[in-house]
Amino acid sequence: MVIIIGAGPIGLATGIQLKRKGIPFKIIERGCLVNSLFHYPTNMTFFSTSDRLEIGDIPFISHGSKPTRSEALEYYRRAAEHYQLPINLYESVLGIDGIDGNFTVTTDKETYIAQKVVVASGFYGTANKMNVPGEDLPKVKHYYDEPHPYAWQNVLVIGAGNSGVDVALECFRSNAKVTMAIKYGEIKKSVKYWVKPDIENRIKFGDVAAYFNSEVKEIREKEVVLATPEGEVTIENDFVLAMTGYHPNYDLMNTLGIELTDDEKCMPIHKEDTLETNRNGIYVAGVVCGGMDTSKLFIENSRVHADQIAEHIAKSLK
Repeated sequence: MVIIIGAGPIGLATGIQLKRKGIPFKIIERGCLVNSLFHYPTNMTFFSTSDRLEIGDIPFISHGSKPTRSEALEYYRRAAEHYQLPINLYESVLGIDGIDGNFTVTTDKETYIAQKVVVASGFYGTANKMNVPGEDLPKVKHYYDEPHPYAWQNVLVIGAGNSGVDVALECFRSNAKVTMAIKYGEIKKSVKYWVKPDIENRIKFGDVAAYFNSEVKEIREKEVVLATPEGEVTIENDFVLAMTGYHPNYDLMNTLGIELTDDEKCMPIHKEDTLETNRNGIYVAGVVCGGMDTSKLFIENSRVHADQIAEHIAKSLK
């Protein structure tokens, strides 16, 4: 049997490919199905077209030119149901003992014997922290769902990527007083092309306040201190929405004995053709392969990992 850790799109795709080859498997997910996508903003629209998010040759038809979060959740539920994938939700992997061909996988609910293990845990489950005083206050959010709770509130949005821009615009249009703290000198060039002019105009006309080349220095109950090129600035604040990005579950990879590159990318070391890591019989799949370089891999360009891994497992089990 093969244990797949993570029921995201690539974990599901890997399960589908293994099923097509007649290889028994089980998918273990610490949250809900496609947990990372579920925690995307409620009104989010994907950058990719729906056909590039497809798995298992199941058509993904969306109502618009770009699919929405809710459409994606429905699509991946349908894919899992169609292939009757064996998935255990709300179960966390604690460790893996043994060697290639004879692993013991321990979770918080059960113990499994597996010949191979695939880690498809994504990166969205662990937020990048700012490590500043006050970051643990209840008003600080590293995940954003919808703008309604922030109406008529002083909201600081940290970050100027797609997430930060979407959050700032949605909150502004829900009557929040929005300020952005942007580490760089401009809105990121990678922001969706149909959104970037909107936020730039909102900043230009003063609808959204923005501090460029600035970072948060301290968060207090009713205010935030920013370090700006002109010196420290203290602003009134009710909520901090920290869209500072995310990173893979390194605690899990350390527990599993997966080695990482010693550079800033902290990528799990693996073979490019088979995705097998330094620990024989354990593979990595999907965006987790990019480590801290979270702009390298997406659903659309890592779907091929499912084919590579399933093919290698099929050959090795023979």
